[in-house]
Amino acid sequence: MSAYHLAQLNIAWMKTPLESPEMADFVANLERINALAEGSPGYVWRLQDEAGDATAIRPFGDEVLVNMSVWHDLQSLSDYVYKSAHTEMLKRRREWFERVEQAHQVLWWVPAGHRPSVVEAAERLAHLREYGATAQAFTFRHAFAAPA
Repeated sequence: MSAYHLAQLNIAWMKTPLESPEMADFVANLERINALAEGSPGYVWRLQDEAGDATAIRPFGDEVLVNMSVWHDLQSLSDYVYKSAHTEMLKRRREWFERVEQAHQVLWWVPAGHRPSVVEAAERLAHLREYGATAQAFTFRHAFAAPA
C-alpha cells in the first residue's frame, strides 16, 4: 500500500443558481454520482457537508461549486471520471457550467490518511495556474508520480 494518496479539486462556475430549473437535472443526479464515486475502486474520501454533498461549500464565490476528493491513485480517479457513469455528467457539463480558460482542476499527492482542506486545495490550484504542472500541483494530462 502506498504512503500517498491522490487528492483532487475541481471547481465549476454555474450558469444559473443551483435552485434554478436549469440546474434541476444536475441536482437530481448528485446523490447517484456521489454514491458511484464512493463505491468505486480506489475511493478514499470526498468533501461533503451535513446534506451529503458539497454544494453549500462556496469558498470560490457564490456561483462556484467545489468538488474535492482523495483516491488511492491516479488510475482509480481516472477510471471513475472517464470510464464510469460519471461520463454522462461530463458530457452534459456545458448545460450547467460556464466554459473557463484558466485551470479549474488540480491534482496533488497527500500522505495517506490526510484530508486536505479547501484552503490547501485553493493553494494548489493557484500554484498550478501560476507555474503550470509540477509535482506540487498537476493535471491528468501532465501527471506526476507519487513521492518515493
